[in-house]
Amino acid sequence: MPITVTAPRGVLTAEGEREILPRLTEALIEASGLKGNTFFTSVVGGTVHVLEPEHIYGGGVNRPLVMVELKLPDIGLPSLESRTAFIAAATDIVDALTVPAHDRRDTWVNILNALDGGWGLGGQTYTGDALVAAVTAAAQ
Repeated sequence: MPITVTAPRGVLTAEGEREILPRLTEALIEASGLKGNTFFTSVVGGTVHVLEPEHIYGGGVNRPLVMVELKLPDIGLPSLESRTAFIAAATDIVDALTVPAHDRRDTWVNILNALDGGWGLGGQTYTGDALVAAVTAAAQ
């Protein structure tokens, strides 16, 4: 479940650059209700992209946006409640790890879903049923 964070240089604190992915990972696991599930935890990863400020735009103008993009299979965060929980947690995490001048309205979070069978790990295609089976097996 890749998480991609894109931020202008100087908006995330030094701690923020190190801590944002571990904290977002925990937020996703919590919102998914899968805390302690070794399979699910092992397939959450991500990247942090720190770009020069002049390379980030919102509304067609240069703007200090921090963007969090989460890609999941279509069974991930299946309810509005679970998606809302992740978006709120991710925004709070960004707020905690950015410089004081960062405006919360400049934190954008979006969730993208892959179609059934459009998810792969290590060259193996997973359907929603196969992912549920793997998560269930790890819980036992």
